[in-house]
Amino acid sequence: MNVRRLLIGGFMTVALAVAGAAVPTAASAAPSEGRKVDAVPTPVLDWAPCFTIAECATVRLPLDYDRPRGATTEVAVLRVKARDQANKIGSLFVNPGGPSVAATRLALAAPLFMSDEVLDRFDIVGVDPRGIGLSANVRCFASAEQQAPVQRNLDVAFPVTRAEIRAYVEGSKQYGRACSTTGRPLSGAMSTTEVARDHEVMRRAVGDRKLTFLGLSYGSVLGQYYANMFPDRFRALVVDGVIDAQAWVGNPRQILDERINSSGGSARALTEILRRCDRAGPTACAFAGGNFNTLARTLEAEPLAVGKYTVTYADFIYAVLEAMYLPTAAQEVPVLAAEMRDALHGDTAALLRRLEAAEAGTPPDTRPYNNDLDAFYGVVCSDGRFPARTEQWPAAVAAREQVNPYFGAALGWKDSACASKTWTVRDEDRYTGPFNRRTAAPVLVVGSFWDPSTNYAGAVATSRRLPNSRLLSSTNFGHTAYGLGACATAATDHYLLTGKPPADGTVCTDAAVASKQLAPLAVPFPRSVLAVPR
Repeated sequence: MNVRRLLIGGFMTVALAVAGAAVPTAASAAPSEGRKVDAVPTPVLDWAPCFTIAECATVRLPLDYDRPRGATTEVAVLRVKARDQANKIGSLFVNPGGPSVAATRLALAAPLFMSDEVLDRFDIVGVDPRGIGLSANVRCFASAEQQAPVQRNLDVAFPVTRAEIRAYVEGSKQYGRACSTTGRPLSGAMSTTEVARDHEVMRRAVGDRKLTFLGLSYGSVLGQYYANMFPDRFRALVVDGVIDAQAWVGNPRQILDERINSSGGSARALTEILRRCDRAGPTACAFAGGNFNTLARTLEAEPLAVGKYTVTYADFIYAVLEAMYLPTAAQEVPVLAAEMRDALHGDTAALLRRLEAAEAGTPPDTRPYNNDLDAFYGVVCSDGRFPARTEQWPAAVAAREQVNPYFGAALGWKDSACASKTWTVRDEDRYTGPFNRRTAAPVLVVGSFWDPSTNYAGAVATSRRLPNSRLLSSTNFGHTAYGLGACATAATDHYLLTGKPPADGTVCTDAAVASKQLAPLAVPFPRSVLAVPR
């Protein structure tokens, strides 16, 4: 039984900062990008009813936009139609991040978290990135049987012991080689660049004169790519839970967390949660006065047996990380820590109930082939520049752990299959900047102070780099602000509906959204998507 999935499952619902100063160019589509996408005929969408409330279609789009009439890949699209078609503004394209999470899932869930005004005036559209979700899937192995032993090397929240690290390095190398061979050609054509091009073609296909877009988490990278590749072709574009796109591309001397400092965001959020807990006192906060480091190091020294379950240090830290994705993180994290402290002192009842409830609510994965990792690596490894050898990751991760305890290791391994000596398939046509183009319409950049995944500094750097952008900050806990913080959600909705962003530098001291059943939390990495609905 995978205890990590049980601990984190109870928290999850549906579902990295460098500023540039170069002179921006004028707002018009990059000539080469305009020519590439405009050479592709506008697809005809044969919509069919699906999932009770939606319509679905698939299209064939160029595998390589340099060859618009060459090989293709199938891309899936889903829409939930605007309730007031007579007064419809157009389509709102959404992307939940990951990368590897299906945009069709987020569009389908729109009635659960989007405002009535947005649902009335927009068709909510999700285009599954190539290789992902309902689109033709990337597969790095010929069969699940060939994939299974490689996945077993990676089946820990993150490696801690020497044996786990050796296995993780080997599994990462095997995955990189598999995706660079069996996964071709799709694994080499999954870059964010290609997905941005796909969105420009799909904008035409749904009949919109300009794009309206909401990108969460990694979806913020997609939004920045589109805004810089096609700066005159959107009417409103929101990036929330922002990863600095320039840092995302990076340089081959650094692993991903060195560039985006996601672990720094996590450490900052945990420090604030524990500070507030101590200030509230033991009557209001179960872990007040607790020593988190002692708790963590006790688990690191020896895993905890709880009934039939064994909880490791990595399980606990990853559960804390994912608890911080919730707007209620300031309450959830201390409760989890208190239950773990009590269990270490012999009172395992509460922790056992948590594990049992999560196990009971975790649906089995019945897919004949799980391509979550294939899809995640397909995007990350295509987009960025990485160190040459996977054997360089242990030292780099250890350095991140020194800077950001607990989370440097938890987040430092995510790109370990991308080492350039083993991940050899390339998207030679990927976009690497500039990311400072002046756009015709303003870009709304949304960042949360306590976001544990996409460091708030990423939003600040992005807003400074993009000349025609507005920074909206939120004090809510959780990953992203949209759907979590009431003020940030309302300001975002107003911009989407009117094209008028809030004043630059606006800060929302945010109360949690209470009017809908759930909020969209973009899932950080594919091994975290098994979730128990709340």
